[in-house]
Amino acid sequence: MSVPRILVVDDQMINVQLLRRKLERHNLAVVAAYSGQEALDAVNAEKPDLILLDVMMPEMDGIEVCRRLQARDDTRTIPVIFITARNTKEGKIEGLAVGAVDYITKPIDLDETLARVQTQLRFVNINREMLDLQRRLVEARRSATIGAVTQGIAHNLNNLLGVVIGYLDLIKTVAENPDAVRKNTGQVEKAIDRIVNIIKQLNTVVSKTRLATQRFPLSQLIEGAVERFETEQSLQEAVFVDNPAADLEVASHVEIFESSISALLNNAWEAYGDNHEGSRTVGLSVAVIESPDNPMIELHIEDHGRGIPEDIRDHMFEPFISSKHTVGVGMGLTVARNALRQLGGDLVLEDRPGGGTVAIATHPINPVKGHA
Repeated sequence: MSVPRILVVDDQMINVQLLRRKLERHNLAVVAAYSGQEALDAVNAEKPDLILLDVMMPEMDGIEVCRRLQARDDTRTIPVIFITARNTKEGKIEGLAVGAVDYITKPIDLDETLARVQTQLRFVNINREMLDLQRRLVEARRSATIGAVTQGIAHNLNNLLGVVIGYLDLIKTVAENPDAVRKNTGQVEKAIDRIVNIIKQLNTVVSKTRLATQRFPLSQLIEGAVERFETEQSLQEAVFVDNPAADLEVASHVEIFESSISALLNNAWEAYGDNHEGSRTVGLSVAVIESPDNPMIELHIEDHGRGIPEDIRDHMFEPFISSKHTVGVGMGLTVARNALRQLGGDLVLEDRPGGGTVAIATHPINPVKGHA
């Protein structure tokens, strides 16, 4: 474990020597500076763990030194303890206001100073441990997410490839029957389309490129999303649409908009589960959020299904995080939120009063800065 380094700054050499002797006796390394500029130079060279800083110095006083340290990202977190002969309330407030963590008045009590230094060093160690823990948690979360994505993709692709191989084998056995060949070929094409769709989803998640947008009637975008969903699920009139802003035009990317909203409709439909008795109701309503700077549309996709399971509530936007027929299946929500954010909007999920879930998708009406 490295020895903590303390930068002692005072224009009076005797004060520096007294502090050095006291601190070094307690296994603390001391770096000395005798002016404000020397202090800044020493910080750059030595990267101290803590600074004991005299306030009253010629040319550049301690207040200015502390202010400059606070202005830099790489020195802002170094704790500064002011040492001064000024014992007024106003003087202490001034020092604390520019970023000092503590205040010691002259004449210096060396035992008290040592105790305050050791206390601040403990705070420094705790802060470093917390930052290290946070870093490791982020890395662990990222690794877990990558693992989930990899496992989910492999599982889906292996299943689809198994479907392709199975139908190809069937085609070989019915090669003399054109109708059977056509039927099995159609199933192969569907499986291949799903593989292509997975690849598109991955591209959407990792892409950071701003999407080119054009103006479309909102009614056209919503109709396209609903039609896509109903076609994929082999349904008719499964979604009730309440769109009072049908004539409104919005700047969007038609493919991204339709695929995102279709994915949310699909999640709403699957939220009922296979064993659901009775009708399934999926509603899509539109509201306009007025703003002089960035007016938005807000789409609510509601279901009366099982709601958001507690065990995935904090992770529902992570890919492949939940079991089948619950919110968060596959990459649907991951892709939808990422795509909406690329368009300048966002996505949140909330519990629906009375049961079920409501997905709230926001989308700007006008082109977002940086979009074509």
